[in-house]
Amino acid sequence: MKKYLSLSVTIIGLLILTAAFVNKPLQKLSVPPTDSKLCHSIDDPIMAFASFANNKEFRDAHALPRPFKPRAKQLKGKMVDFKTPGAEKGHAYLVKAPKKSNQYLFMFHEWWGLNEYVKDEAAFWAEQLGDVNVLAIDLYDGKVATTREDAGKLMQGVDSDRAEDIIKGAISYAGQGAKLASIGWCFGGGWSLQSAIIARHSMEACVMYYGMPIQDEELLETKLETNVLGIFAKQDRWITPEVVKEFEENMKKAGKELTVAMYDADHAFANPSSPKYDEEAAKDAREKVRRYLELVF
Repeated sequence: MKKYLSLSVTIIGLLILTAAFVNKPLQKLSVPPTDSKLCHSIDDPIMAFASFANNKEFRDAHALPRPFKPRAKQLKGKMVDFKTPGAEKGHAYLVKAPKKSNQYLFMFHEWWGLNEYVKDEAAFWAEQLGDVNVLAIDLYDGKVATTREDAGKLMQGVDSDRAEDIIKGAISYAGQGAKLASIGWCFGGGWSLQSAIIARHSMEACVMYYGMPIQDEELLETKLETNVLGIFAKQDRWITPEVVKEFEENMKKAGKELTVAMYDADHAFANPSSPKYDEEAAKDAREKVRRYLELVF
């Protein structure tokens, strides 16, 4: 009898301890800001977008890239390395302007990485803009995904501090006094806006295609020194029209200029290698981007 009584007391004690642990509130974790880096907390836009990779619906929405017909007719580029504030070098695909130029368009790839489509896109925009060097920056350090699962892992594996060092290295590579603009899609759309924050007054234009926007009004007010062209999709289930509206409101409060072009299309509609490609919407968006960038270049 004593044996059973002792066992009962032990079980009751364990149940009380378990209940106390389960009901204990969890503390919110964050990464403290530093003077030399952007503040990367658990609710920052880069980490928020990367977290989508845990969602099977998000992964499945990104159909595997299909063969595409290259659009660049003349210009070709080459891979280049450059120094960064860290120990490792940065890498990018550079398409040089026909004439010597200190004008640079920084290009940021989608979650697949710096693949052949992005390289062709770099050459295409170099042809469109004339005396502008296009630097397609590699945030995956040479890795390219061929499956959704690998793309998700690569996107989530990006270290924000390393990516910031790569962008700072690219700015130094362009040279003092260079005129900069940025463009990016999806994962790269968010980094296009982040690069404008990092480059400050050196960045004179910023294009983001369906990327996660920065919603921190104070950061936008104090660090962003260019206007922004945002290309978004009404059918996007992640960068939703509600997310875009909040971005518009925060940019207005911050006293910054934002032009939004919203298309009745889906995420990745501007990528010719994507089954989601919408030629009519993509063509109209490209024309808006071209006119916007020509105001700078």
